[in-house]
Amino acid sequence: MRLAAALLLLPALTGCGALADTGTGVQVAAGFYPLQYVAERVAGNDAQVEVLTQPGAEPHDATLSVRETALVAEADVVVVAGGVQPSVDDAVANAAEDATIVDTSSPDFETSNQPAIRPDDPHFWLDPLLMADLGDAVADALVNTDPDHADTYRGNAADLRTDLQQLDRAYEQGLADCERSTVVVSHDAFGYLDRYGLEFAPIAGLSPGAEPTPADLSRLQDLIRAEGITTVFSERLVSPRLTETLADDLGIRTAVLDPIEGLTDETANEDYLSLMRANLAALEKANGC
Repeated sequence: MRLAAALLLLPALTGCGALADTGTGVQVAAGFYPLQYVAERVAGNDAQVEVLTQPGAEPHDATLSVRETALVAEADVVVVAGGVQPSVDDAVANAAEDATIVDTSSPDFETSNQPAIRPDDPHFWLDPLLMADLGDAVADALVNTDPDHADTYRGNAADLRTDLQQLDRAYEQGLADCERSTVVVSHDAFGYLDRYGLEFAPIAGLSPGAEPTPADLSRLQDLIRAEGITTVFSERLVSPRLTETLADDLGIRTAVLDPIEGLTDETANEDYLSLMRANLAALEKANGC
């Protein structure tokens, strides 16, 4: 079943113009990088996509500037993951009356893939097939706004799905025969990869800023020793202090597993597909696949 974009009738926000006139009539605002990636792939050259979280910023902590708030207010299509960015959620309440809102937390947001998006874990973008479903939802929204380019949007979404299905197969094959299945990560952002047979032991909770208790760290140390875990994964956009301390105490290595919440200076030339493949290589090495 294709993802359904939620159509919300919302009061208009008056204010200064924020979207530049580039000759492209359709304007899309995306909450943060994975949503931007899908929107740009589907929009192609027929819509202008603006992201609301700048490279290097942590999406969970993002606060919108006046300009970014106006971007939401004036966009024809807004793509968000409700609950991930409270400031963006607040801005969506003032989106244009005729805007199409694609909200991955909406009850109207249906998926063809199982498991579906989990109410207690918004990090769906680490599942390639759910990203493909998001592409269909964005295509629906763009067609609703700009039916003259319907074939282009649908074709772009189909091309995106092909790439993401190939990525899904690479994960299935790469992680099919591993010495270990448990992965220690800095925060609980990788649960959607459990569909490839992985189990994740996070140092912190769903929020990357959460602090573990001494009991949490003791439990992780026991787990690492018991299962012969070789690697503790840190991530970009947050401090590696906790992962480095845990690894140093046990004499094991650290590596990066990117939750792909945003690009950094280091990954500016990468994209969602290349970062997901780098994650796969890191998991294969760490788990003896």
